[in-house]
Amino acid sequence: HVGDDPAAVSANRARLRARLPAEPGWLNQVHGTAVVDLATVCGVPDADGAISRRPGAVCVVMTADCLPVLLCDRAGSVVAAAHAGWRGLAGQQSVGVVEQLWQAYCRLVEQQQATPHAAIAAATQVWLGPCIGPQAFEVGEEVVRAFTQAKAQAEACFLPGAAPGKWQADLAALARQRWQALGIDAIYGNDSSTGWCTVANPSRFFSHRRDSGIFGSTGRMAAAIVRTV
Repeated sequence: HVGDDPAAVSANRARLRARLPAEPGWLNQVHGTAVVDLATVCGVPDADGAISRRPGAVCVVMTADCLPVLLCDRAGSVVAAAHAGWRGLAGQQSVGVVEQLWQAYCRLVEQQQATPHAAIAAATQVWLGPCIGPQAFEVGEEVVRAFTQAKAQAEACFLPGAAPGKWQADLAALARQRWQALGIDAIYGNDSSTGWCTVANPSRFFSHRRDSGIFGSTGRMAAAIVRTV
């Protein structure tokens, strides 16, 4: 869907599939907040998050500057993935793709046994993947307002930019705040350092912001999590 050679796309997806127990649950990502249970959908649904407790299920999202988020309980019995750009992360009235993923995750856990959300959070771990870093992510006032109007603590994730009305946004830190607000402390991966920045590491990561002006578009990276138990 980004203009790559279809044969190359098929070959790359075949390489990924060869390392997995089942076909990944691909999504048509729309920078929204919808989350689907892979056990209840067919085809490629319009959604930015997926969840499953079916053995062998593969939740996957694609990114090229947005933040991939992977989630599971410590037993590995429920897995989930989300694509978090700033629009999906901000959502509406502080309910974005993180909160929608968490609600769907808790419902699946509760189907196995009635568990308070605080106990679910204590047994949950989150991994944040590579995304555009705060050094490269310049945004306007509307992005700052989308996060800070409902959550004042989000102000700490924005630093003044080089021009008036511009700000440097820390997307990974904004996601960490959202998960911490839900009671989850086991958050791994992207710590907002330069090594995780998609723009700053052309030999490791695709970046829409870095490459689209030169090539017209860029490839995508897949982040997947598998329910193996």
